[in-house]
Amino acid sequence: MLGLYPAADVRAAEEDVMSRVPAGTLMQRAAFGLAGECARMLRSVVGRVSGSKVVILVGSGNNGGDALFAGARLRERGAGVRAFTLADRHHDAGARALVRAGGRISPAASSEFSDAIAQADLIIDGIVGIGASGPLRDPADTAVIAANEADALRVAVDVPSGIDADSGAVAGDAAFRADLTVTFGCAKPGLFAMPGRSWAGAVRLVDIGLAEVLPAPSRQVLQPIDVLEYFPAPAEHDYKYSRGVVGVAAGSARYPGAALLTIGGARYAGVGMTVVLDRGDGVARDAVRVYPDVVTTGEDPRKLDRVRAWVCGPGLVDDPTNDALVGDLIEVLMQVPVPVVLDAGALTVLADDDALRAVIRDRGERGAVTVLTPHAGEYRALFGEDAQPAIDSGAIVVRKGPATEILAPGGTVFVDTAGTPDLACAGSGDVLAGLIAGVLAHTGADRLDSTATAAVAAATWMHGAAGRMAATADRPVLATDLVTALPEAIAELRRGDWSW
Repeated sequence: MLGLYPAADVRAAEEDVMSRVPAGTLMQRAAFGLAGECARMLRSVVGRVSGSKVVILVGSGNNGGDALFAGARLRERGAGVRAFTLADRHHDAGARALVRAGGRISPAASSEFSDAIAQADLIIDGIVGIGASGPLRDPADTAVIAANEADALRVAVDVPSGIDADSGAVAGDAAFRADLTVTFGCAKPGLFAMPGRSWAGAVRLVDIGLAEVLPAPSRQVLQPIDVLEYFPAPAEHDYKYSRGVVGVAAGSARYPGAALLTIGGARYAGVGMTVVLDRGDGVARDAVRVYPDVVTTGEDPRKLDRVRAWVCGPGLVDDPTNDALVGDLIEVLMQVPVPVVLDAGALTVLADDDALRAVIRDRGERGAVTVLTPHAGEYRALFGEDAQPAIDSGAIVVRKGPATEILAPGGTVFVDTAGTPDLACAGSGDVLAGLIAGVLAHTGADRLDSTATAAVAAATWMHGAAGRMAATADRPVLATDLVTALPEAIAELRRGDWSW
């Protein structure tokens, strides 16, 4: 997992380490890693390092120093390196190192700047770093706009200039649009929050020795290897019940497809059985026609001891013809000891029912797992605009949207990195709700702790991975495509050769 650290924590850690190592050590570590990532990108895309043309945009601070020292290393490997300064001062030692290696330094105001940018194979953004505040000013903003318009690879140093390292906000009218951001010591929240995530490109972390002095992070990002833990292959002695049973209470005569999508997500989480609650509206019968392996039941959910997680709400509406009220169903499910995922119709009921919300808080205090999966409008109805009410709700809350957040009691937050705009389609959330319940059932994560929160985050990540895989067909992605893509996305994760 990657911990996400605000700038204040990073600066404190850097000062701690710098007080105990020779001067310039952290900058040399950063420059070494930056040069390596730039060389790797040049080899991969351009086909060579030697003979390639590199332009560095240099600000007055340490980011400029990192970039200049990295430029010297690239020059030593045969790249042509031009650095352009954007301030009255710059890092002297870095500049001397670049010149000694055969690189050149000029003011950005020089007549050579435009031609150099136009001919560059790679542009390195060393203008400002995590300590910057406010918008980029001329000539930095002009240089960034020119770089963004160039037909070149773009690499940001630590954080793209113009992006707030903590929030991901664009400070002003201009920001560097990176293909790759090489960040040092630890990851920064602004690289994963929107809109910063869309400006940062791929993110590579370079270890410069801060890990031992950084505090425990409150925000984290899952890596593929972390997700793999929650999608294990069947073990030799597994049988259907040991692999977990997920219960589904979803769909209605008005929204029958929601049940199918929820079941589809649940089935591919690795469970041995999916049980659909028959509410007498014909949805369960239709589900069996599509998924013959599904079991239906009209029993009280409290009596279904083999079910290890429930999902309730997708497509559910009150049906006065058979007294099947969603609120009553939620009240029953709140009495089961296993995890319960509430989505869509269940969230609509919950937003207007303070008593049910109190029950969820009580469940959380007892260590029982409740997961809420609201989109932006549902989140506002439940919690307003802030994160703290969700953290205090007693549930794990999946705040869906760009850079989806998984907020847990206690304040731990996972930021999802796999999601894609292709997921913005009807029924996508139904698949996610089913997948979350399936992962909780399959892995037995039935206590409100870090394991359950990570399981929810892993399911969210895999949902995004399925969206990315479905999008490779170069056509609009539908929720049914997500169900179809899930098995291959999981297979690629297990093989370690994911390509999305």
